[in-house]
Amino acid sequence: MTRSTHQGGLLPAALRTGEHDAHVLWLPVAEPDLTVGPTVLTGGRVLAVAADHPLAARGTASLEDLGDNHVVDFGPGAPEYWVTAMVPTRTPLGRRIPRGPAARTFHEILSLVASGQCVHPLGEIAARYNRPPGIVFLPVPDAPTLHFALTWRSTDDSPTLHALAQTAADLGPISM
Repeated sequence: MTRSTHQGGLLPAALRTGEHDAHVLWLPVAEPDLTVGPTVLTGGRVLAVAADHPLAARGTASLEDLGDNHVVDFGPGAPEYWVTAMVPTRTPLGRRIPRGPAARTFHEILSLVASGQCVHPLGEIAARYNRPPGIVFLPVPDAPTLHFALTWRSTDDSPTLHALAQTAADLGPISM
């Protein structure tokens, strides 16, 4: 069984094609061909900014700061409800959050952030396991907690996958 975590970009094509058996995705996932299993991780959010970005010196960010910066545009291939769960379209005060440039993968997001073309919110797990040069991860304390769940193709009825889901449910979610 191949397992993969998903940190950004489109809902994983590798899951739909059967190349991967399961992914861990941020919620919500409401695709009819995907089954959402147990929540395996919960945590806060961070804002990835270039090290020389004015917010980097502040040491923290808010959802309102997104209205002053561009965030990645995932394009038409990603369900809007899923993208806005991570990157809202408006700040808490109602200002539009500008989108663009385009990115499809986590590494493309990091490259765009490091080059100063945008900032981008991510799960704090991204900051824990990634230390790319030229990027600072700022906590976003006013953002809602993210929930990540084991997700698989609804047509997959393998005993191995069911055992994985049961083990994940028995262990319960890890809190970051």
